[in-house]
Amino acid sequence: MGHRLFVPRLLATSKEDLLQADFEGALKFFRVQLPKRYRAEENARRLMEQACNIKVPTKKLKKYEREYQAMRDSQLQQEDPIDRYKRENRRLQEASMRLEQENDDLAHELVTSKIALRNDLDQAEDKADVLNKELLLTKQKLVETEDEKKRQEEETAQLKEVFRRELEKAEFEIKKTTAIIAEYKQICSQLSMRLEKQQAASKEELDVVKGKVMSCEHCSEVFSKEGTLQMPAVSRDNRDQDIDEEKESLKKQLREMELDLAQTKLQLVEAKCKIQELEHQRGVLMNEIQAAKNSWFSKTLNSIKTVTGAQAQTPAASPKEGM
Repeated sequence: MGHRLFVPRLLATSKEDLLQADFEGALKFFRVQLPKRYRAEENARRLMEQACNIKVPTKKLKKYEREYQAMRDSQLQQEDPIDRYKRENRRLQEASMRLEQENDDLAHELVTSKIALRNDLDQAEDKADVLNKELLLTKQKLVETEDEKKRQEEETAQLKEVFRRELEKAEFEIKKTTAIIAEYKQICSQLSMRLEKQQAASKEELDVVKGKVMSCEHCSEVFSKEGTLQMPAVSRDNRDQDIDEEKESLKKQLREMELDLAQTKLQLVEAKCKIQELEHQRGVLMNEIQAAKNSWFSKTLNSIKTVTGAQAQTPAASPKEGM
């Protein structure tokens, strides 16, 4: 059907060669030269492009189809019925054998599929049992983790309470120490003022006594010409001794106060060090508690993911069970 349209184009491309050749040359051209020409790749590609570019109208296709059907019907009518029946019988036998082979293949495939499904079902059941066991273990671990979390929270609350009490105690000690220091400072200030007042009063009394003695003729001999007091050695030594004793007493009280102040400062420094140590312990414990919480959260999240993945894989066995 297609060669009827393609042959004229093939002749058109070989028109010049055919016009130059005689009858025997034309026969030789179709037998030798034309096939040899289209063995080349470029010529063969051009020939295929020309063949693909041939457009056949639908009406001609219908016409060619009717002609082919009429030709086939005429051949069937001219054929011997016995030969036609034999050929038809042969075709039916081949079809029957092919169908039997396909049936055997399908039966074998069905048996293989059933065996495979049975194996998959057994594996799915085994996996389901394993996943159920893992789920139970995960639930048990989750309960244990929750108990551990509650215990850690209780311990944290107790530690917080202990820290709060220690801080309150340390603050009370600091306040107490501060009050004692303030009190000692006040006492030292009062003693200094008192000492200054006593020194001023003693000086005034000495000036008064000196004035009265100088106004008396009999007592003026006690003083020298330079105005210094010439008291008897015994009385002067006694007075110097009393003054020295009073000074020693005051110095002793002052040293005791300085010692108490130093001890108080030392206690204050120890209290501050203890507070810093408690703050450091509190920070360490808070970090440990936070790490424990993070670890518990991570374990819980992994357990939930494992359980969720197991539950997502377990329903996949149900379609196989239905088969």
